Amino acid sequence: MSGVVDLAAVKAAGEAAQKAQEAREAAARAGDQGGLPGAAEGLVFDASEATFETDILQRSAQVPVVIDFWAEWCGPCKQLGPVLEKLAYDYAGRFVLAKIDVDSNQAIAQQFGIQGIPAVMAVVAGQLVPLFQGALNESQVRQYLDQLIQVAEQQFGIVGTAAPAGAEDERAEAPPVPQSPEDIALAAAHDALDKGDLGGAIQAYRNVLAQSPANAEAKVGLAQAELLKRVQESDPAKIREAAASAPDDVEAQIAAADLDMVGGHVEDALGRLVEAVRRTFGEDRDKARLHLLELFEVLGADDPRVVQARGALARVLF
Repeated sequence: MSGVVDLAAVKAAGEAAQKAQEAREAAARAGDQGGLPGAAEGLVFDASEATFETDILQRSAQVPVVIDFWAEWCGPCKQLGPVLEKLAYDYAGRFVLAKIDVDSNQAIAQQFGIQGIPAVMAVVAGQLVPLFQGALNESQVRQYLDQLIQVAEQQFGIVGTAAPAGAEDERAEAPPVPQSPEDIALAAAHDALDKGDLGGAIQAYRNVLAQSPANAEAKVGLAQAELLKRVQESDPAKIREAAASAPDDVEAQIAAADLDMVGGHVEDALGRLVEAVRRTFGEDRDKARLHLLELFEVLGADDPRVVQARGALARVLF
């Protein structure tokens, strides 16, 4: 994934961030009335220049919008399209898929800098996230989608909740599912984290773990809340300067690694602490190692970056 780029950097999309904010406000006003007015129904839909703002830009405030740039004459597009559509339903609303025919929407293709098709990009909260070009297989596409979803959740706080057209009616007919006390406590913890009440979120996650020590969702939530709490009142410039001037200072490297994580530089954060483990001994080494394990909790055990960093840690330890 090439990283997150402001849509203002794309020609004719200079007001994207402002429109995304307006979309959030519209979503808040809409409440339970079915979401954004004019937003596309379903998980897969055709988009155009006329519907770009509502179907893609505004909707990106609620769910990651993956865009498939294609054309009827493009053979590889016909291979990739069904894969993307299948995954849109497999992921059950964690993203939606907008299909844009470049022949019919040349202005959009030009604005996004499309030079070859198939090309796949995404918009999250009014921000452009480049994905890939070419007809990849399903496994490869899944890797990009997983990274996109992680970026949406960690950097923008957007967790996809879209549903296929008609799903709302099905849910309305189904009897409500009783919530356990643990589910209620976990929901309260998530809500506190979403509102920026880091102290409240930390305590709420700890309460869940006190009753259910193996709850993976609470472990990740606690690690994220504690990370955000640590960097909330820090001075990034001083931390960076201290880390650069004292590579053997474990506390300085830990503080810089936290900044790296919050800034989205995950590999840098993990690599920094692996290097700190390599350079130190005794209590300092244990401190760096244990903090690295805490950052693993933020990402989750299945994250490929965690798997890679665990291997690197094992090599420096043994």
